[in-house]
Amino acid sequence: MKIAAINGSPKGRESITQLMVCSFLQGAERAGAETVTVFLAEKDVKHCRGCMTCWFKTPGKCIIDDDDMSDILSRTEGADVVVLATPLKYANVSSMLKVFIERLLVFANPFMLVDQTGETRHPKKAPEAESSFYRAKLVAIANGGLGQRGHFQVLSHWMQRLARNNLTEVIGEIYAPQGPLLANPPAELQPVIADYLRLLEKAGAEIVTDGSISAATQQLLDRDLIPEERYLQQINSSFGMLLSSVQHPYTNSW
Repeated sequence: MKIAAINGSPKGRESITQLMVCSFLQGAERAGAETVTVFLAEKDVKHCRGCMTCWFKTPGKCIIDDDDMSDILSRTEGADVVVLATPLKYANVSSMLKVFIERLLVFANPFMLVDQTGETRHPKKAPEAESSFYRAKLVAIANGGLGQRGHFQVLSHWMQRLARNNLTEVIGEIYAPQGPLLANPPAELQPVIADYLRLLEKAGAEIVTDGSISAATQQLLDRDLIPEERYLQQINSSFGMLLSSVQHPYTNSW
């Protein structure tokens, strides 16, 4: 099995997103998977122009040929599973991950059909004309700072629609609503974070061996790292210290 991870964090290798991805892929590798990670922060991926040249003038070939898109597709070719990893940005994926996904229009079939559920979508191209991104199953990995799991609802729905439109499926969703705790946790939280990272490794292994994340592992991954009230106090205290010596509009003091 080959797993390709697309890291859509602007912080790239130094991101909390990558901390999660790294643990997940370590578990997958120990279970026998080949893995590759692409950091979009290190790549030049231009916006889709919406010109439809790739559909009607040069089918399957994008008019943009002076960026890193071809290199990314080459590195991830043959992936059985694609991990889309991102920090939560305004309740959705990062802009750079969205730009990357939009460039995959080149692999879509322009015709339309009505599927068995009555929804209109594009059919798949012939296998030899497809990218791995139109064959691979999907895993979502994301983290956010607001502290509540409900903030990932839009991102989760987007992932499900992406899979549905690509005639594939999401086989794992891992969301960390208290993401900032994963980076440099205080001593008293280090055992909790270590346990969470081990759970991510287990999830990666289960994707390889079982094709999904077990209900038991998912339940543990979905638990808050610390109680919500404590998280809010801790994060607001940190923000207060950062802003204490700066003129800012968030408090009554200047």
